Amino acid sequence: MFAAVSRTVLIVNPESGRGAGARLLPRLTALFAAHGVTDVRITAAPGDEARVVTEAVRDGAETIAVAGGDGTWGKCAVALARLGSPARIAFLANGTGNDFAKNLPTPAADHGAMAALVARGTRELRVDLGAVDDQWFLNVAGFGFDVEVDVATADRTGWLRGDAVYIAAALRLLFRYRGFHATADVFEDPSPRLRMMLVVSNGKNFGGAFHIAPAAAVDDGLLDFVSIGDVHWVARLPLFARAMRGLHLSHPAVMARRAAQATLTFDHAPMYELDGDLHQARDAVVRVGVVPQALRVLIG
Repeated sequence: MFAAVSRTVLIVNPESGRGAGARLLPRLTALFAAHGVTDVRITAAPGDEARVVTEAVRDGAETIAVAGGDGTWGKCAVALARLGSPARIAFLANGTGNDFAKNLPTPAADHGAMAALVARGTRELRVDLGAVDDQWFLNVAGFGFDVEVDVATADRTGWLRGDAVYIAAALRLLFRYRGFHATADVFEDPSPRLRMMLVVSNGKNFGGAFHIAPAAAVDDGLLDFVSIGDVHWVARLPLFARAMRGLHLSHPAVMARRAAQATLTFDHAPMYELDGDLHQARDAVVRVGVVPQALRVLIG
């Protein structure tokens, strides 16, 4: 009866969604068990996703369902792609922003529906990943303002939940962030530009509520580069609001390009974020590119 799902593994991050993963673990376990999926594995600490995915693949997993948010999804997806495994992956929304799933025709927030989809689904989408130097990402890479927001949201012990975490942090920083200088060949910069933010997006959304690349597609073999230049503090809040509706691309301080690769040159080795996790570049010249069709994603 359950032979079709005998090689399915459910991975749960108990810390995702500020502890929602742990609270929902019994329900998730029961939902998947009802479809014959009883192999449930828990991440033990941040960064543990690669180990859990590697062990699941070693044990013969053909489908890996991941319950968490963008950070958990990204680490699991990258680990699976780097292994070169033919296993499919499915995403259950249980985090803060849950942005990547917004690109997919799946009921990611409906865990019961996702359990059924994982058990019976046959449709899949070949999804791209992105790379900053040798670090891969699933949804988005960011330089500048969103790095500062990421630092500000590192403490997830407060009372805010979901999109409000990012929005509150962004509003606190919006008027005092000074920006950074960088040259990006994808924008044909003749010299370094002062920017507030440079986002490299595989998907349409980031930060929970921001439609940063409204026309992006996760399976087109390209990345969307969105640069937001320096604007006077009075104009920042309206631009912030436009980005939440995906209407910012027409602003004169915003540039957008679609490309498979780019070289970014900074004053010094920058910090950057990948799917919400902070990284430090090795030097001031950073190379960004797409990893095409790197992942098999179950969509139905």
